[in-house]
Amino acid sequence: QVQLVESGGGLVQPGGSLRLSCTASTTIFSRYAMGWYRQAPGKQRELVATFHQYAEFVKGRFTISRDNAKNTMYLQMNNLKPEDTAVYYCNAARQLTTHWGQGTQVTVSS
Repeated sequence: QVQLVESGGGLVQPGGSLRLSCTASTTIFSRYAMGWYRQAPGKQRELVATFHQYAEFVKGRFTISRDNAKNTMYLQMNNLKPEDTAVYYCNAARQLTTHWGQGTQVTVSS
């Protein structure tokens, strides 16, 4: 069973940075398509980044990366804006199977 655990969220001022981490319970990066999603209050969950694409609203500000040896994926978020406030989720998908982490809250506010 694949388990994903996110960490690194918090409260940050506009223009600040955070780095989110997603640690998997097993080696999955070579077998699953990985990505980050987010869900703001009252809105649908939306794609933020995969290793093949970025959402337009984060291009040039967010960077996805991974450390295979640590089974960990990262999302470096720079120049954060209030509209980036959301719960951020790690996702692993393969064929008809998808796994989600519990999410980590990111709040951008002065």
